[in-house]
Amino acid sequence: MSSLVHGTNTLAVEVTNITTHGVWLLAHGKELFMSYEDFPWFKNQTVKSIISVEELSLGHFYWPDIDVDLTEEIIEHPKRFPLKVK
Repeated sequence: MSSLVHGTNTLAVEVTNITTHGVWLLAHGKELFMSYEDFPWFKNQTVKSIISVEELSLGHFYWPDIDVDLTEEIIEHPKRFPLKVK
């Protein structure tokens, strides 16, 4: 008897953890951390609005409830993109 092969993961992106310091995102097997210091838009949001993330294209993420879109490059190198909400 052989086991069935598991299906592929249909979630390309998901929020895996929300802490007092920031948000952890898992995308294509890669963990990305967004600190509230660098990404203040997430700090006072509900869990529901933070976990509601879509991948518009490879490495381009959008949170419709917050109206925030970020690329993987921005998340990995926030100092290169210093614009922040006031």
